[in-house]
Amino acid sequence: MSDHQPTVVLVHGAFAESASWSGVVERLRARSIDVVAAANPLRSLPGDAAYVRDVVAAIDGPVVLVGHSYGGMVITEAAAGSDKVVGLVYACAFAPDQGESALALSAMFPGSTLGPALTGHPVATGGNELAIRPDAFHRQFAADVPAAWAAVMCATQRPVTELALTAELPTSTPAWRSVPSWFVIGDADRCIPAELQRFMATRAGAKSVREVPGASHAISVSQPDVVAASIIEAVDAV
Repeated sequence: MSDHQPTVVLVHGAFAESASWSGVVERLRARSIDVVAAANPLRSLPGDAAYVRDVVAAIDGPVVLVGHSYGGMVITEAAAGSDKVVGLVYACAFAPDQGESALALSAMFPGSTLGPALTGHPVATGGNELAIRPDAFHRQFAADVPAAWAAVMCATQRPVTELALTAELPTSTPAWRSVPSWFVIGDADRCIPAELQRFMATRAGAKSVREVPGASHAISVSQPDVVAASIIEAVDAV
């Protein structure tokens, strides 16, 4: 274990962007914790994970990786075999095993209503890009965020490729098998069912699970205190 305080790297998921971590960043900085909110490309799981590995490699000292939504897929792959990543925090996020995709996991338990809320169009690189329809965004993604704020989030959402959501986790050594993990769950999440999040937390042997009644999928926006508390706990523990 290093005596150097870990740097926190925040990885947003689909239909979000780096500023979705703003409230969390403020709280971590108030505790003098170094933090980077990475811009997840949302193009492909291997490519997105490679980018996050580059971010981690540029940081001096240990790292706690935090993923939201599809960002959990990315941090699980990016941290596999890493000697720098000392903690993982999953905030309304996927924590996949080898061969599992975000799409397959979301269907493992009932409750996700994301599919009908999506719109898609072809992209020049091949395949389709997906976003949440403006008329569905508030209800689907951020129901516990004020409507005006949710409208801004909708306008700034980062679309994700269908390829990224259907990609199976490549590594045979998912990071949560060897790296301690913490989970934050929104029990009103309409994108990743809370039952699935509980399953993944149990499977990972999470050090701590915080479940927030009524919290939407946009938990880093609506519940930054809770998300920051789990991250701080992880930083202090490692």
